[in-house]
Amino acid sequence: MTFAPLLYFATDARNIRLVATDMDGTLTQNGKFTTELLQALADLASAGIDVLIVTGRSAGWVSGLTNYLPIAGAIAENGGLFYDSGCETPAALTAIPDKTRHRTKLAQCFQQLQTEVPQIRESSDNCFRITDWTFDVSGLNTVQLQRLAELCQIQGWGFTYSNVQCHIKPLGQDKAIGLLQVLHQYYPHLTLEQVVTVGDSPNDESLFDASKFPLSVGVANVLHYTEQLAHQPMYITDAAEGKGFCELAQFLIQASQQI
Repeated sequence: MTFAPLLYFATDARNIRLVATDMDGTLTQNGKFTTELLQALADLASAGIDVLIVTGRSAGWVSGLTNYLPIAGAIAENGGLFYDSGCETPAALTAIPDKTRHRTKLAQCFQQLQTEVPQIRESSDNCFRITDWTFDVSGLNTVQLQRLAELCQIQGWGFTYSNVQCHIKPLGQDKAIGLLQVLHQYYPHLTLEQVVTVGDSPNDESLFDASKFPLSVGVANVLHYTEQLAHQPMYITDAAEGKGFCELAQFLIQASQQI
């Protein structure tokens, strides 16, 4: 698939009022937030363009982000919970009636996966999670990842992965479903043509689904995963990772000034 450069996004970019973006590999540069990113987030806010982070990171991590970054809010655990900026209590996007029982079942699923792929190791952030269970993606090839997805499905769980982690998650929990819930409840005044979704890896695939989100952008490192993505972004930045997001931010700000 040929991705269009941001230049072709110019007309639609003028109407954007909300950026829904992945975090790791999309906002980060070599795993870190940069001063350029923080400035870009502040500049978008000043231009009247809200930013929602939509990440696979844990509830514990995300609750802190919304307090310290100039963003409107963040969705954690690939669509599991939403933290509205300034609100300490998250909104559950996936119902978990019994958290203890839910976590036990996730742990049991992980143990089953280990019997077939013994090298997988639990991520250190599971103690901060509510809806899903993660393990490190490092060292796994595409064949192993596909097998892990099949094993999760057999046990009644969903599966996805990013450039950081693999996720065992409730069926039907993904970034697109969670984001659509948040848009419906918190942004009923916006149309989907006023929203752009941004990402870089397979767990962002649902954000690239044009039937749900007509406007999407991949930062340049998404090219590493094109063969694994059934849905691919409409536009692509020249730069990779956080520099690509900053490129998009500047583009959106300039476009908004032309209205």
